[in-house]
Amino acid sequence: MPEALSIAAAYSWRLLVILGLLAVVVYLIITLKYIVIPFLIATLIGALLVPLVHFLERHQWPKWLAVTVALLGFFAIVSGLIVVVVSQVRLGLPSLQQQSIAAYESFRTFLSDSPLQLSDKDIDGYLTQLTDVIQRDSEALVSGILSFGSTAGHVLAGALLSVFATIFVLIDGKRIWAWTVRLFPRRARAAVDGSGQAGWLTLTTFVKVQILVAAVDAVGISVGAWILGLFYGGFPLVIPIAVAVFLGSFIPVVGALITGALAIFIALVFLGPIPAVIMLGIVLLVQQLEGHILQPLIMGTAVKVHPLAVVFAVAAGSFIAGIPGALFAVPLVAVVNVMTEYIASGDWRTNPRPTLSYVLDDGR
Repeated sequence: MPEALSIAAAYSWRLLVILGLLAVVVYLIITLKYIVIPFLIATLIGALLVPLVHFLERHQWPKWLAVTVALLGFFAIVSGLIVVVVSQVRLGLPSLQQQSIAAYESFRTFLSDSPLQLSDKDIDGYLTQLTDVIQRDSEALVSGILSFGSTAGHVLAGALLSVFATIFVLIDGKRIWAWTVRLFPRRARAAVDGSGQAGWLTLTTFVKVQILVAAVDAVGISVGAWILGLFYGGFPLVIPIAVAVFLGSFIPVVGALITGALAIFIALVFLGPIPAVIMLGIVLLVQQLEGHILQPLIMGTAVKVHPLAVVFAVAAGSFIAGIPGALFAVPLVAVVNVMTEYIASGDWRTNPRPTLSYVLDDGR
């Protein structure tokens, strides 16, 4: 047998085994999504709160009190954001509806008086075609909404699982990880333990840096809206937009851009086309700031994943699991990347307890 064919066959069956393993993992994730997603949410929350708990413990706080304060503080902030968003939406929705109707009528008048000379029949025909396209291309979304009643129980169960899993991560995370390591053969435990610690450091750094990036996106777009005058009387929906931008920024690349489109829509409805174009420029400017400064300098240092890999990871995560897939894709890829490099480099033999400097310095 030719040597080239033998080498190709050796690579081929190994790649097939790896792809088969990945296919099984993806299948299990999709099948057990109501368990996997709460666990991943609890892991992200734990990565955010564990450093706070350790900080309080170092300042002589009892562990139970540190965990309680961290959890209550987190839930208080989340609940406060929800209350602010709901109250502001209820306050601003009637005004938005009225302005939307007025803007729609003005747009029809503009089309009729423009050089296009479109009649009401022509406009209604184009709107009907647009509606048909939207309905045809959104069957999956409609079916998802219609099935919400059947999945509401799963959502509630998932929320409870996330809360309980977060509590146990904060209270007994080290023992849980030690038990996981003992499932592996003795000779592999040092490598698994060290890679897990490196992955956890990467995850905690990612969460903290992502909060900073999301805050910059939200503040940048909110300040732009304030400059345009959207914060002056009668435009309370800008506050929910700022919160939406903050939350959407946790989905890299596209999250803040999609939520920023809501700010553009409000500017168009309340202020007109020119302010909407200016708002579009502000959103794009904030995205350029994130993409060319924050992501390479801050996020790139923390995650060690190439921007192209980030784009494809988000796309693949969205294709496999929708919004949750897009949310967890980048931290999952970052953690797997660090753990793989740690094991493959053999650093677990000389550095069994990797520190944050090891992760940030890419192992050098």
